[in-house]
Amino acid sequence: MSERAALLRGIRVWLVFFIVCLVLSGATAFPLVTELHWLERLLGAAASPVPEHLPALMEWIERVREGLDATDAAYPFMLYGTDWLAFAHLVIAVAFYGPYRDPVRNIWVIEFGMIACAGIIPLALICGPIRGIPFWWSVIDMSFGVFGVIPLYVVRRRIKRLEALAVPERGSAPAPAAA
Repeated sequence: MSERAALLRGIRVWLVFFIVCLVLSGATAFPLVTELHWLERLLGAAASPVPEHLPALMEWIERVREGLDATDAAYPFMLYGTDWLAFAHLVIAVAFYGPYRDPVRNIWVIEFGMIACAGIIPLALICGPIRGIPFWWSVIDMSFGVFGVIPLYVVRRRIKRLEALAVPERGSAPAPAAA
């Protein structure tokens, strides 16, 4: 396998991983009420160490579930906002098909994704306290930006190497034109 083919294959593997993560993240934003009920039951199960060792986490999950239940019962249209959040994840995932097809030409999508990952940190640090989100939960939110930028950084580096392979070296003679 040539170096170009190996780079392209690696880029595509990382992009598929990133796209799958975006799609899963988006898909899980649709059934929030059901998911919170499942999570609360799982964490509160007799075999779970969470209530004993992480009571603040258990209290937070209960509070969020109660809030979602109340919102769903009285104002279900408010959950439409999380539907749009889910949709945004799915649309952003589709955008990464461009770099999958032509990484060098669409490197800007990778850079856009890296900027978006960096933007998660100030958003969580500013909006978290305003909305009453516990700091440790904001750290979890920020981790999505930190862990999200890793595959994008790897992909960007590989795209730059792929691009360098396509650029003829200085001083080399141009290829003869076909007749």
